[in-house]
Amino acid sequence: MSERPPTPSLSDSLAVLATARPLVQSITNAVTVNDVANVTLHWGGLPVMADDEREVAEMVAAADALLLNAGDVSERGERTMLTAGRAANERGVPVVLDPVGVGATPTRTAVATRLADELDLAVVKGNYGEVSALAGAESAVRGVESVGEYADIAATARACAAQTDAVVVASGETDVVATGGDAYAVDGGHPMMGRVVGTGCMLGVTLAAFSGAVADPLGATLDAVLAYGLAGERAADAEYGGPASYKIAFLDAVAALAAEPGGIDDASLEGRLEPL
Repeated sequence: MSERPPTPSLSDSLAVLATARPLVQSITNAVTVNDVANVTLHWGGLPVMADDEREVAEMVAAADALLLNAGDVSERGERTMLTAGRAANERGVPVVLDPVGVGATPTRTAVATRLADELDLAVVKGNYGEVSALAGAESAVRGVESVGEYADIAATARACAAQTDAVVVASGETDVVATGGDAYAVDGGHPMMGRVVGTGCMLGVTLAAFSGAVADPLGATLDAVLAYGLAGERAADAEYGGPASYKIAFLDAVAALAAEPGGIDDASLEGRLEPL
């Protein structure tokens, strides 16, 4: 059993984000690049999506956080992510790795494993199957979706955190945030989030934005996951006709949360974090 989780400090984190306006350099996939840029902006960050190997080190030098989303696997993309990650490590810029689809093919697994092995990572974010695959545990990933049962996901997330020396987020029906020693369940979100392509990618850059503004890696990660889940819930309370309009409501909910950090009651959020 993990220790009692840290007290949520979401209002403070959102206030810091609003003041810091972190520049987040994202190397992401073509499917969700616009969503990733928009959600960065809506949280209060500044998005930049440089993906030319000649430029990424220069852009990282000016950035506060780096997202590496391995959703598009190419030799050029792999080189670019490694170049960006090494530049971030040299400058102390936090790196968030989203190993999209790791475990689905040997190529994706090789790329994700190389990134995790060769770079110093602040946060690793994946669904249950992706985190399990990266940790070398049994997993089932079809395309980029996690399938199967993961009764030991807390232990697997802790193992992945120990291997990567990063805070690990295993996203699913219940999100799990883990370090090498502790793991916490985060209660938040809504089933509609699973019906929109790109919510996983947007969570990845949310983690990068918070990591670029909030100094404590675990606190930044817990607050980011909480904020993301709250936005999903608020979007579900709005009027929407289906997945497309829900996505718009979700982006609006992110912007509204970021605009009212003082309206967050941190004490009411304590029950949303449970030690595992």
